[in-house]
Amino acid sequence: GIKRAGEEQEQKINMEFLIYGTRTSKDKSGAYLFLPDGDAKQYTPKDPPVVRITEGPFFSEVTCLFQHVQQTMRLYNLPGTEGLSLDVSSIIDIRDHVNKEIAMRLSTDIQSGDTFYTDINGFQIQTRKFFKKLPLQANFYPMPVMAYIQDEKSRLTLHTSQALGVSSLKSGQLEVIMDRRLMQDDNRGLGQGLKDNKRTCNKFRILLEKRSPGSKLSSFLSKLLSKFRNLALSIMRISSDESPSSQPVSFPSLLSHVTSMHLNYELLVMPVTNEKGGGPALKSFLPLSATLPCDIHILNLRTLQAEDDGVPSLDTALILHRKGFDCGLEAKNLGFNCTTSQGKLSLGNLFHGLEFALVQPTSLTLMYSLGSPSNSSTSTLSLDPMEISTYRVRFS
Repeated sequence: GIKRAGEEQEQKINMEFLIYGTRTSKDKSGAYLFLPDGDAKQYTPKDPPVVRITEGPFFSEVTCLFQHVQQTMRLYNLPGTEGLSLDVSSIIDIRDHVNKEIAMRLSTDIQSGDTFYTDINGFQIQTRKFFKKLPLQANFYPMPVMAYIQDEKSRLTLHTSQALGVSSLKSGQLEVIMDRRLMQDDNRGLGQGLKDNKRTCNKFRILLEKRSPGSKLSSFLSKLLSKFRNLALSIMRISSDESPSSQPVSFPSLLSHVTSMHLNYELLVMPVTNEKGGGPALKSFLPLSATLPCDIHILNLRTLQAEDDGVPSLDTALILHRKGFDCGLEAKNLGFNCTTSQGKLSLGNLFHGLEFALVQPTSLTLMYSLGSPSNSSTSTLSLDPMEISTYRVRFS
């Protein structure tokens, strides 16, 4: 189970590994098809696992060494977002398997029913439903960066640094396909099976959040509004198909967004070997004069090529993404070094030693200019939630 610091109640959670087979007749699983031979079976290694426990001032971890899986669960004792979620890494090696797929299942006591949530390319959250009338494979969906289940009290989010398939086959469960080894082609154009497996490392973060007491009223009003909307749609509905607009909208919390960015945009440490030895220490490089708002992310900052000769021009592309987040989850002692600013971003004090001589809003691909340019280095950008904005800027 997982118990959050400062709380007495423990959230029950169980992690297990499962094995899916493939059909013995007709079409079989392949690179593009997932056709299991039934429900998943428990993964049973030949030998009992070797368990290694490490404790220290900065983190504590437990590593379990199975025949095909090396699982490490690490808990950081650090301020900030690192210490608010559980770090999970798995090294999978199924090269000796034949037509098998290995999955990881999280089972909790969260009353999520048949509903779970997955992201769409890390941009927005889509509500998913488990349908018993559909085959098992039809209930799996892509998970580029996160998936979560929730009830009126809690939310459990599984963050991932690699895109995988996910489903929730029962209430309180999340199931992720970790690796696949399939020996035959599925006649979908690849021309071969999946037989080039390597030892694969999958990284996750498990984040448990609680609903804040003030969100109960808003939750009740949201449900009431949803019922009225469903009633209106049922009266106006011409066909029997359910309208997608009747599904409730869900967003990750601000902590969940920051956790996902830490996992997918981690710093790359590149040590330098000084052969001569005793060289001068490198100077610190701090391009930003202040931290960005928590809900604004720099997608790209790159120099544009000149239109004539292809050499670098004086213009730079600045692409910003403002995330939408759920305010109904507890936000105590998050340890953020940033704040929100209602979508306002001041360019005057954004970079060290650089001033903006030109700020031109453009289309997403920089092909068309939108609005009039600003020549002031003290201009302020206004970003809407769930939007990506592109600017052509020039530094003086």
